[in-house]
Amino acid sequence: MYHRLSSILFPIMSLLFIGATYWGYQEHQEKNSILIKAENQYQRAFHDLTYHVEQLHKQLGNTLAVNSTSQSYHRKGLVNVWRLTSQAQNEINQLPLTLLPFNEAGDFLSRIANFSYKTAVRDLSKQPLTPDEFKTMKTLYASSEEISKSLAGMQKDVLANHLRWMDVEIALASEKSNNDNVIIDGFKSVDKKVSEYPEINWGPSVSSMYQKRTINMLSGKLVTAEEVKKLAAKFTDAKNAEIRVVENAKGTEYASFSATVNEGNKKKLQMDFTQKGGKLIWFMNPRDIGEKKVDLAKAQANAESFLDKHGFSDMKAVSYDMFKNMGAFTYVSMQSGVLIYPDKLTVKVALDDGETVGLQANDYVYEHHKRNLPSPIISKPDARKALNPEMKVQTEQLALILNELGEEVLCYEYTGKINGSLYRVYINSETGVEESIEEMTPNDTKVASDK
Repeated sequence: MYHRLSSILFPIMSLLFIGATYWGYQEHQEKNSILIKAENQYQRAFHDLTYHVEQLHKQLGNTLAVNSTSQSYHRKGLVNVWRLTSQAQNEINQLPLTLLPFNEAGDFLSRIANFSYKTAVRDLSKQPLTPDEFKTMKTLYASSEEISKSLAGMQKDVLANHLRWMDVEIALASEKSNNDNVIIDGFKSVDKKVSEYPEINWGPSVSSMYQKRTINMLSGKLVTAEEVKKLAAKFTDAKNAEIRVVENAKGTEYASFSATVNEGNKKKLQMDFTQKGGKLIWFMNPRDIGEKKVDLAKAQANAESFLDKHGFSDMKAVSYDMFKNMGAFTYVSMQSGVLIYPDKLTVKVALDDGETVGLQANDYVYEHHKRNLPSPIISKPDARKALNPEMKVQTEQLALILNELGEEVLCYEYTGKINGSLYRVYINSETGVEESIEEMTPNDTKVASDK
């Protein structure tokens, strides 16, 4: 009996053992293949980063070497600086540096990219590089040389000692101190050097991109937690609700209040208020949304009724998106018939019953103010000449937008159809040149033309 069972089970167990061994071998091979692929990607990104930073340094030098009146070469050189910096940023994003303090160097490259791009896109024949901008480029030239040499030194060590990036990823993921890792120490050293650079004059257009919004930018007095409770109760029409208020970033220039309104099992509303002025910047009703029953027109009417009720007057819808039975309307303010795009906010409406369930008003709160709007220099007929002749214009009006330099410019806004798609085209009312163009959706046209 035992002999018979053995003769049956032994071949089966042998096959299972061979299968398990083969499966394990295959798994090991696949794992090694993935590790090798990841290592090759990291190595390629690092060596490309080293090369592009070196080329960035050379391109800055070439741009500085030509005559100060060579606007065409300055533009070409700055475009190349922007391209190289963007490539370097992309390669940094491919490296396992998320747990490594490399923020200073990343921010530095970001500012170089924005400085070079914003300087290159302007008309250098009319606005040539200023002495301050030449000074900034000389500083960037010296700084990029230092960074380039540091990366080249790391590259030399990586190649000489056959260092692996997978070891860096493992070291970063562990909680142990890894002071002996050449690559980690090298990147920390670069980041430390960048953090010690003297303040650079990037110019107002670039600096404004990194300007953080604080309560100092707002008008009004500082409100207390008790006052925020009253504001939350008034906003939600809550009678006997429990309202809890928490102060965020207490004692700093970024202070704000978060309020939670709990009306038992009915609903739990959440909102944020600025500490200065007590202005609502965010609201959400995180309830479940049922099947869509409300059409776009009804949803828009409810959104506008909500805005009117809560003091957001003279607003116009400019775009509409729908996500999971929730409609999101983007509104901008109007002044003297001009659309003010920097003053924008978003209203979210549940499409099961049309209730407003969300508001995002940061831009409106921090940017809204009465502007001294200029009069157009270019006439409407002359502005239209800048449009593609094949564009079938549907609407035309004045709009204030932010151009690529971060400056507010008055434009003629044209909406129309060309090549089977809908577009908004913005023509500068002073120069008659195209400032911006964006593709629209059919719903954008419906909400924008509603008024």
